[in-house]
Amino acid sequence: MMPELIDPAALDLSLVVPCYNEEQVLANSIRELVEAFERHQTRLELVVVDNGSRDGTQRVIDRLIDEGLPIVKCVVAVNEGYGNGILAGFSASRAAWVGVVHADGQVDAADVYKVYSAARNAGRPCLVKVRRRFRMDGLRRKFISIFYNLIINILYPRLGSIDVNGNPKLMPRDYLLAMRLQSKDWFLDPEIMIKARRLGLPVIEFNVLSQMRSGGKSNVNTDTCREFVVNLLRWRIGGVGSLGQPTADFREAISAGELS
Repeated sequence: MMPELIDPAALDLSLVVPCYNEEQVLANSIRELVEAFERHQTRLELVVVDNGSRDGTQRVIDRLIDEGLPIVKCVVAVNEGYGNGILAGFSASRAAWVGVVHADGQVDAADVYKVYSAARNAGRPCLVKVRRRFRMDGLRRKFISIFYNLIINILYPRLGSIDVNGNPKLMPRDYLLAMRLQSKDWFLDPEIMIKARRLGLPVIEFNVLSQMRSGGKSNVNTDTCREFVVNLLRWRIGGVGSLGQPTADFREAISAGELS
């Protein structure tokens, strides 16, 4: 069974789901997301990206599509980094509101819907995301997260976040396009936050309980931390990153309440 073809204008939200070897957890995460949004009669498009997986992730995606779930499949043949998979998904997304959520199900699907509801009801353009205040990580991972967020907030004050890498992140499509995102690696999340500040896009964060993974393993490692530090210095000292401007039509639609 193929998913129903939906006019992009009728879609409420496109969620990009990057997957790298997520065969064990993907099906449950996707079904829970679909159920959470269907419960509120929200037209959801899931752009599920197989980011060069070496396991059966593609087979799982195909099976979910056959079940009729609202999935757009996006395949990156060779993994060039976490951010590259998300950028590919953003390019394939179609709704007026766009976001990214991890495939591991560590943020409850009901909380993902709450983030979307807050974004739609904010009455103004904003970036809405989660803050993982209650994380079921080991001590080493918690220390790395605290240290990293401290450093980035020293280098970039007023980001409006104490959990820069917390996902989901949702924002109006027009602002996403204006960001001209370019990071193909793990720095994509900080790039989004830095460019949101440069565009004057307010950030709203919600505390959530971060669940344990039900399977698979995290792809964050020592090399990831080194990559973060190098990119932070490159962006802060080198002034990397260009911006566009949100269109006047989109800003007027927000002001008129047409997208709130």
